[in-house]
Amino acid sequence: MLELRPNCEHCRTPLPPESSDARICSFECTFCADCVALLQQVCPNCGGGFSPRPLRPASHGRHDNDLQHYPASQHEVYRPVDLAEHARWLAERQRD
Repeated sequence: MLELRPNCEHCRTPLPPESSDARICSFECTFCADCVALLQQVCPNCGGGFSPRPLRPASHGRHDNDLQHYPASQHEVYRPVDLAEHARWLAERQRD
C-alpha cells in the first residue's frame, strides 16, 4: 500500500492524506503539483512521470482499508532538486 508521504520532497509543502495537490511517481517520490510543473512532469529521482496521489478513506473503508487502520507516513523526505541540473538532464534525455 502507498506510504502517503507527508510533504513535497522539493519545497516541503505539507501534503496531508486528503490533499489533492500531491503527485507521485511509480516509486512514490512525492511532490506538490507546483513543483511537478517546475520539474516538467518528470521525476528527478527516477525519470518517470507523475500521477495524482490516490486518496485513502479516513474511516469506514472497505475491509478496514482506511487511514484509521493504515495511517499515512509521518516520515518526511526532503531532497531539494537542483532545477538547473534537472533541466540539463532533461535536455540531454530529449537528444538521445
